Amino acid sequence: MSDQRPPAKTPGHTGHPGELIAVDEDMWMDVIHKMDEVYSDLLQYEVALEEKNAKLEESQQFILSVLTSMSDIMVVCDRNGVIEDVNRSLVDFCGREAAELRGRPIYDLFADDVSHDRARELLGSFGQAAVHDCELPLRARDRSAVPVSLNCTPRFSSIGKTLGMVITGRPVGELRKAYHALRQAHEDLKRTQQQLLHSEKMASLGRLVAGVAHELNNPISFVLGNVHALKRYAERLERYLAAMHRGEPREVLEDLRAELRIDRILADLPPLIEGTIEGAERTRDIVDGLKRFSAIDRDENRPFDLTEVVERAVRWVCKASRENFRVDIDLPENLPLTGSAGQMQQVVMNLVQNAWDATAELAEPRLDITAEVEKGRVRLHFHDNGPGLAPEILDRIFDPFFTTKPVGMGTGLGLAISYGIVERHGGRLSVANDPAGGALFIIDLPLLAPG
Repeated sequence: MSDQRPPAKTPGHTGHPGELIAVDEDMWMDVIHKMDEVYSDLLQYEVALEEKNAKLEESQQFILSVLTSMSDIMVVCDRNGVIEDVNRSLVDFCGREAAELRGRPIYDLFADDVSHDRARELLGSFGQAAVHDCELPLRARDRSAVPVSLNCTPRFSSIGKTLGMVITGRPVGELRKAYHALRQAHEDLKRTQQQLLHSEKMASLGRLVAGVAHELNNPISFVLGNVHALKRYAERLERYLAAMHRGEPREVLEDLRAELRIDRILADLPPLIEGTIEGAERTRDIVDGLKRFSAIDRDENRPFDLTEVVERAVRWVCKASRENFRVDIDLPENLPLTGSAGQMQQVVMNLVQNAWDATAELAEPRLDITAEVEKGRVRLHFHDNGPGLAPEILDRIFDPFFTTKPVGMGTGLGLAISYGIVERHGGRLSVANDPAGGALFIIDLPLLAPG
């Protein structure tokens, strides 16, 4: 009988599969620790993957919501001009579902053969060049041809490879409606601006009614006094002429002539008539100035004398102001400008009125108006002796509706309107605090060239 021995065991193993021998407890702990690390890493990867998936779904929902809410039509094409996707606006426009449009050439959307050919010229090199504001007719839901303004932009992959083109568009009719609405809003804004300008003028005019009334009172009173004198003289002349017509003796006529002072009347008539005419003309000039000042903006471009405008504006404001408000004017005899005398008078009146308000608390309020003429321009300086302007106000002083006056005492439009008027006359209105104290407004304007 042969000698049979049991098969030798593989070193490191027991007789049971999967059972290791000569493995101590520390090694098992290392294995378990590594398994825990791998499991923890798997959990972290799963959490990160879920977060990325959630962000991806959020991005997809965002893009989908944007595409759905777009009022403009949008088509995404590949490099061959085949439709890959469309938005809801195009589906509603052409009456065909997105699934039906995908995979079809973009040219199927156009209304006729002419637009097909034109689209091939413009869009033939998909993804190579952008196209802007191209107007072509598309076939609408009701089978009509609707002009659409198209914009085409290439799209690229993450590595810069051309993928195709994104085409967006809007029916031209909607653009025209939007343009019409914009134009109407612009006209309404201009009309509102004109109303604000006129309201500010009327407010300024209302504040100066007392001064204007005083200005008118002098010539009217002068004319009225002259007319009364002429009336008395007419009665005496009528008595003398009646005696002459009755054939009274020469002695009687001489006595009556002396009694009625006919010679004195004849000597007084020329100056009385000239004075009456002068007073009437002065009244006419004041009324004409009022009309020019209160009229809604007219595009006047006439020569006028700025010195005369300043003097008239100061006179009107000062007649209605405090008696102790003193304005010293030191201007050349003639400052010829071209433009609107009424508008420029409004600017001067606003500046004088502001100086009056700024010096209201002073015992001796004063405003000095001087001029510098150099190189065909004039710089008018309005320097008051008030407290000046706070630094934070200087940059906002010409803003519309900005005012430092109490509610109900100012609209905040006077200086803003004045700034615009000076600009329209080719000049500039600026403000600063004078080193000697008080506020200093400067009007820089071009003078009218000689001849």
